[in-house]
Amino acid sequence: MAVVPIRKLTRGAHRRQLHRRVRRQVGGTPERPRLAVFRSLRQVYAQVIDDQAGRTLVSASSLDAEYQKQLKTGGNLAAAKLVGKLIGERARAAGISKVVFDRGGYKYHGRVKALADAAREAGLEF
Repeated sequence: MAVVPIRKLTRGAHRRQLHRRVRRQVGGTPERPRLAVFRSLRQVYAQVIDDQAGRTLVSASSLDAEYQKQLKTGGNLAAAKLVGKLIGERARAAGISKVVFDRGGYKYHGRVKALADAAREAGLEF
């Protein structure tokens, strides 16, 4: 009997697998849309999504022109806090107060946690 080696997933493939698993449980509705987070090495992105309609209601990222001058880099904790504050303010302006949080397959730690805490401080409830 031959031993078949287990193929290791790349880090990105593993995260996508985790995200698919989370997305089976977490979905956005018109009453309570989904706050999705994506982080790359250089930037942080957040969207508030109504999955039933398939529409992005509000978005923010560390690439937004008004905050680009304030940030030294878009991939650090300060940028994540700024994006969280911005997504919270934009969501409240659009009449959204409650969301479900989709961490995107990332650990709830570091930049993801900082973004979530800043969004809560800006008035989002999840």
